[in-house]
Amino acid sequence: MPEETPARWIAARPAPARSGGLLGWLRRELWGGWVSSLTTLALLGCALWLLPPLADWAVWQAIWQPDVAACQAARGSGACWGMLAEKYRFIILGRYPQEEGWRPWLATGLLLALVVASGVRRCWNRWLLLAWVLVWVVFVALMGGGVFGWAAVPTDRWGGLPLTLMLSTLSIVLACPLAVALALGRRSQMPAIRALCSLYIELVRGVPLISVLFMASFLFPLFLPVGATPDVLLRVLLGIALFAAAYLAETVRAGLQSVPRGQIEAAASVGLGWWQTQRLVVLPQALGAVVPGLMNSFISIFKDSSLITIVSLYELTGSLGLALSGDPVWRPFMLEGYLFITLIYFVVCAAMSRYSLWVEQQQARSRAR
Repeated sequence: MPEETPARWIAARPAPARSGGLLGWLRRELWGGWVSSLTTLALLGCALWLLPPLADWAVWQAIWQPDVAACQAARGSGACWGMLAEKYRFIILGRYPQEEGWRPWLATGLLLALVVASGVRRCWNRWLLLAWVLVWVVFVALMGGGVFGWAAVPTDRWGGLPLTLMLSTLSIVLACPLAVALALGRRSQMPAIRALCSLYIELVRGVPLISVLFMASFLFPLFLPVGATPDVLLRVLLGIALFAAAYLAETVRAGLQSVPRGQIEAAASVGLGWWQTQRLVVLPQALGAVVPGLMNSFISIFKDSSLITIVSLYELTGSLGLALSGDPVWRPFMLEGYLFITLIYFVVCAAMSRYSLWVEQQQARSRAR
């Protein structure tokens, strides 16, 4: 018998659009719909309008040599990056003695290497804690001097990038354990502990950081005996750490609330005590759930370190002011200096943000297994 002809043929479907690679990313992220396409076109139009004159000012008409006469002649038409070539050391290192300039450079390099190594999974072992202790001992010895024949440098001469990195890193390290303790205390079943933790968090979060720095620098020494006042850098460091702990505590508390009650009951059913339950079951899940919030607080701590200028400690922005305020020749080119500092802040904050995304991706993979 002859084969029956189908009453209806199904037309072949087109191949699916490529979703991988650069073209797939462009199609998905920039041209995913009519709203996304209009937004992309609007941004492209703004870029075509703004980028040519910006490139002309920042690159083509810019002065790259530290030539004051050439920079003055190019004012309004080209940037004076020669100011950075002339003042970069003062901006990066502040008032640190020039003849001892190799010490803060080495200290900053060691600290950056330690921070980068702490983010690498292969380095997560018992030796990392020892590395933290050793690097900080070497950092303080290099910056402060007074050992190995190095000239002593008081803390009020520390500044620039080393001071910014030191304050932000140590503040985060000191604030995190306190924040976890405050978050656990605020969820405690003991009314006194819960009330004290809540009072501390709400009181600190109700005042600006500037007032905390002012009290730590000027008011706190009034309550101590003469000659027993800690160094101003130590007081500022503790003030920033205590202030940051209050904000981090609320982020950690949100993570604790996201852990299902069944996880705690399951831990109790296998005989785990309260401390074991928190350390092995609750805190790993809670901290993993609030990684974006924690990183956002870390970035805020890094940027808020610029407020220490009010207590006569000059980090990056303060060092720029010192470098140019007393030099009327280069003072008109402060914009270029602020752009340079903005680039440093952007690189550090972008690196922290990308690392946060990497941690989230690792967590997503672990949950998918």
